[in-house]
Amino acid sequence: MAGYNEIRGLRVKYLSADPSNAENGQVWYNSTSGNLRVQGIGVGAWSSSGARIINSIPAGQGGTQNAAWFCGGPPSGPGTNTEEYNGSGWSTGGTLNTARRLGQGWGTQTAAITASGSPMSPPNVGMTTVEEYNGSSWTGGTAVPAPAKRYNGAGLGAVKTSGLIFCGDQNPPPLNTTFEWDDSSWTAGGVYPFSGPIGSGSAAGSQTAGIAMGGPSSGNVVCNYDGSSWTTTTTYPASKKRIGVAGTQTSAIGFGGDPATTNAFLFDGSTFSATGSLATSNAGSYGMGGSSPSTATIGMFEGNSATEEFNFSANTITAAAWSSGGALGTARDEGGAAANAVSDAALYFGGYNGSALGITEEYNGSSWSEQNDLGTARSGRLGGAGTQTAGLCFGGNPGGALNEEYDGTSWTERGDLNTPRNQLCGVGISTAALAYGGQTTPSGLNNTEEYDGSSWTAQNTLNTARYGFSGAGLQTSALAFCGVQSPPTISNDTEEYNGTSWTSVNDMIQPAFNHGGSGAQTAALLFGGQTGTSTGGAKTSAAFGYDGTNWSTRPSMGTTRSQISGSSGTSNISAAAFGGTIPPYSTATEEFTSATSVAGPASNITTS
Repeated sequence: MAGYNEIRGLRVKYLSADPSNAENGQVWYNSTSGNLRVQGIGVGAWSSSGARIINSIPAGQGGTQNAAWFCGGPPSGPGTNTEEYNGSGWSTGGTLNTARRLGQGWGTQTAAITASGSPMSPPNVGMTTVEEYNGSSWTGGTAVPAPAKRYNGAGLGAVKTSGLIFCGDQNPPPLNTTFEWDDSSWTAGGVYPFSGPIGSGSAAGSQTAGIAMGGPSSGNVVCNYDGSSWTTTTTYPASKKRIGVAGTQTSAIGFGGDPATTNAFLFDGSTFSATGSLATSNAGSYGMGGSSPSTATIGMFEGNSATEEFNFSANTITAAAWSSGGALGTARDEGGAAANAVSDAALYFGGYNGSALGITEEYNGSSWSEQNDLGTARSGRLGGAGTQTAGLCFGGNPGGALNEEYDGTSWTERGDLNTPRNQLCGVGISTAALAYGGQTTPSGLNNTEEYDGSSWTAQNTLNTARYGFSGAGLQTSALAFCGVQSPPTISNDTEEYNGTSWTSVNDMIQPAFNHGGSGAQTAALLFGGQTGTSTGGAKTSAAFGYDGTNWSTRPSMGTTRSQISGSSGTSNISAAAFGGTIPPYSTATEEFTSATSVAGPASNITTS
């Protein structure tokens, strides 16, 4: 029998204490306890992640857990959308030239292909159109031969330059043909053992070592492709079609499927074993991932926008999520918050619930306590900066230029803003704050002012005047995103401030206003508010994150509301969102925590 050093390529270490950075599966001898020890045993589990932007039935998908993609949809008909996943959420990619759904695709986020699909629904009809993706735009590729056109078939390929499509429908007939792609042309391949639709997410692997699970007519079949022919190898544990599949012929995962289920199974090339269940029960699943399930898989589903990640690890992985916190003492909206306060030491002041309020409340991570009131009661989305023990409140209605400073006990009036306004944004600390945007008339302002602890000085203006927006960061590295321009126009514009001037950067995924914001210029969070193309847009619970370059989705809040405030210090790793309008006025507090991975415990190796 092979020894540990032959299997792992390492000798067993002789240590006086357990190592602090042991890898999963690592073995060592603890001389103090006299035990042979191993780090973890590995368990498979799914965790929820940022939702997709559009609930689509894809025309192709691929990539890895931290760099996945899909194109096409939505369920109501064909689409031209592309979305890209960064390990936390989805952002908008390049637009397809031809709208489609139910297609086949494979490849990476920067080199992908989509082939065939249906341009309409209902009825669905097969198409020959092929498009290739370079990470930013789609261009036409060599069309599939007329006999190969199809929809609701499956595609697979480890890289864009080498893949295949098989099965599906032409309306009619059902198909069992396979066509291989060599990056420039199509060639007929082996015939699949069964005919009909299988689901575009039901296959994985490479052109010379592919695997398909479930459907079409025999719902529990598993087939392998060797580069020329298909072979039925074993059966799936349940009779399903439209199963999500990721991995390789010898290390794969199958999950979900039709009829709807939360079941998932690991496959080692010969046998299946049950693993952690999905949170999402759905009749159509799609898998993307690495070379095996142990290198991480991402799953998405028809009928909703949920995204789940699968990891096989000894670590305990906790997904990013919002959770309920302590309720405000007074329900209200349009208040202000100390922008640089951390989420478990927040400060919320002013607001409106029928009249302007001067109420101040402090949060300790579990409950709010009322403190001394503002000197002047006011509302109108107040500007705020600083921390719980050194906060600023400026602008608002009435007293649009008024600035007050909080010392942890009481408020004192300080130097006023040069431009009176409400619906503005503030960031920074009490001795180095930034006030920008807002309104005094129906149109937005672009004014920017810096505060040095005693007075405000006008600075270079925003490129886009706005109000009812949010921001993040510090006086020398701020962020402004979305808001109302000239009513009723809603913006998705994002700008960065470097301490001197504002620069327009990549837009938010969708227009929004009256939302909450927190974090840093390179790690910001937007949550709640209203969406749409005008000020009559619907309230939302959606959340989005900014990484210094792009916006992507994050898990949604539990409560849909607008006119919301929040704080998180200078990071979006944890944040608190509070107040707002549901309606009626809200006392709700929700806390956001990003995904974490904590090493599991080591255990003794024993013999029996």
